[in-house]
Amino acid sequence: MVSIITPLDSTIKSVMEFTWPMIFMCLIIAVSIRLADIIKNKKELVLYKDLSILFFMLYIICLFQVVSFEDQNTINSLNNLTPLKEILRYHIGSNLFLKNVIGNMIMFIPYGFFVTFLTKINRKREAIILVLTASLSIELTQIIIGRVFDVDDIILNVLGGMIGYFLYRLLDKIGDSLPKILKSNIFLNILSLIMVGIIITYIYMVVR
Repeated sequence: MVSIITPLDSTIKSVMEFTWPMIFMCLIIAVSIRLADIIKNKKELVLYKDLSILFFMLYIICLFQVVSFEDQNTINSLNNLTPLKEILRYHIGSNLFLKNVIGNMIMFIPYGFFVTFLTKINRKREAIILVLTASLSIELTQIIIGRVFDVDDIILNVLGGMIGYFLYRLLDKIGDSLPKILKSNIFLNILSLIMVGIIITYIYMVVR
């Protein structure tokens, strides 16, 4: 999994260095197909929803490319089928704890959030199944490509995904109590553009 023992900007920079070609190609293809669909079928453009889907797609690309990237530190490691074995051997607050415990949870928070947003699921069991499916697919793929299977990674991924699920549910409840103007498509579209601008600016400053 991607390391968070370095500053966040260094981690993002390292990810972008080997994922940007795929991100660029997928971005062009996805946008062109969506525009063709809107023009040809006269569909309504709801910018914040389209941007959310696009961001989720790019996040998945980065996630699966990062976790399948060969890490020299794991080549000689053994598979771990004992729950909590790896988690409990790290000292809380240590670099390895931040990398292998906190890092594995953080990586799946966006997954839980966007899966809940896109599917509108409202049951914890459904969220757990979706997050578990994604995490298990990663671990099984790692076995196929010569890396290691770690049941603790699955546990941490599911925990992170459920944090994302509850975060969306909380924001959704807060949104229900907001004035109509703050829930309108116009406001949400403007807000999404501002967020995209902030993200692009941050990434540009990191990778330049």
